[in-house]
Amino acid sequence: MKNRTLLFLLSMVVFSIVNAQKPSIENKFPDYNFQSYQMSFDRVRNAVSKNEGTIKKLFEDKKIKYPCTNILYRGIKASNELELWARNSVEDTFVLIKNYKICALSGILGPKRWEGDKQVPEGFYFISDFKPNSQFYLSMLINYPNYSDLIFGNRERPGGDIYIHGACMTVGCLPMTDQWIEEIYVISMMARIYGQLNIPVQVYPLRYTQKGLDFIGKEYKNETEKQAFWVNLKRAYDYFEATHRTLPVMYDEQGNYAF
Repeated sequence: MKNRTLLFLLSMVVFSIVNAQKPSIENKFPDYNFQSYQMSFDRVRNAVSKNEGTIKKLFEDKKIKYPCTNILYRGIKASNELELWARNSVEDTFVLIKNYKICALSGILGPKRWEGDKQVPEGFYFISDFKPNSQFYLSMLINYPNYSDLIFGNRERPGGDIYIHGACMTVGCLPMTDQWIEEIYVISMMARIYGQLNIPVQVYPLRYTQKGLDFIGKEYKNETEKQAFWVNLKRAYDYFEATHRTLPVMYDEQGNYAF
């Protein structure tokens, strides 16, 4: 029991630090090794060249400096939306830069719980890898499964390889058209180059409006586990809607998000 408690406390510390929704800005200078590798691919160089002017204007119009090292994504599954938010510093509030259309989704509302369920995860993640040579054009890996997913899901086979990617096809990812993934990839890559090591990706089942709450209350009224999970997510959603700031992501021993 003592060892189990110690392991849990250590896990809490690690996951709390890694998954903190405050973007991690640790580099004072650009990461030239990461930049060189990314720019060694024609599709990345072409994406930068083609989209750089448009991207700069997106940020300038919202009075956000670019490259920006304080960006955040919010996915809304029911409406196939991926929002890009940004701020100039951690003292500022987030501003909506652009709302992208997710071009396809698999599964239904609800979190991903096992390999092969074709579900898009719901919860709080960050971008953990960039793949410039992806078979889906350009791809960014999110760190599913997180601690909560491992507690509530199939611990032996929770699944993985969840990406924001191009090619507009999916079995559990967040696919974009190649046009939009170019923008998203370049914005995220530049944030990473200039020091944002953790780019948060929040994924919600729907917007927690009265209409949305009425819908899940009616359509999923007998699914108590989903209902409890969605109530847990709603705390962070409501806080962001009210303040345009984020809460640190922590977990309790049962795998719930502890806000």
